[in-house]
Amino acid sequence: MVTIMRGAEQLVCRSGAWGRFAAGVVLPRALPGVRPEGEVLEIGCGGGAVAARLLTDHPEIGVTGVDIDPAMVGATARRLRPYGPRGRAVRADCTHLPFEPASFDTVVTFLTLHHVGGWEDALAEAVRVLRPGGLLAGYDALDTRAARWFHRALFTDFRLAGYTELERRLDALGLEQVVVRRQAAGVIATFHARLPS
Repeated sequence: MVTIMRGAEQLVCRSGAWGRFAAGVVLPRALPGVRPEGEVLEIGCGGGAVAARLLTDHPEIGVTGVDIDPAMVGATARRLRPYGPRGRAVRADCTHLPFEPASFDTVVTFLTLHHVGGWEDALAEAVRVLRPGGLLAGYDALDTRAARWFHRALFTDFRLAGYTELERRLDALGLEQVVVRRQAAGVIATFHARLPS
């Protein structure tokens, strides 16, 4: 089950402060030594800050941002307007993406999966829309006491993945070169893998 964020969460995710944090801190930590290629899909684009940063830093790529929340899609569309046809925003459920198989060269997700009840299904969809040899990369909260406390304190809907659970799911999807690393005292995981060519 994919949920729409509550008002306070929406305001935070569309704020300039969050956008600067996501683009300036999360993105570099999520893609260490990994470069997005070709057509990129961002699952859970929020306010579009990361998509805009990707387009700015990599003028050779195109980015499609998807989010279930129409307010987030609207914010992303406005933020990506200066990039013309290289950037677009689409309202979609990440567990049932409206794209043909093998549509994207890169799929990324940053701090989104824990908001998706069926995060395993979201990862399966990400793999379905990847082209052979394509890159899947992400950055998300792990199932830790600190992460559970934080999300309960904010009264947010969430379902966190455990480190081993995430690693096993990526392996089960037939991906190669799977790398899962803990960050931020084990509260966050970065991951990347490739679909076999």
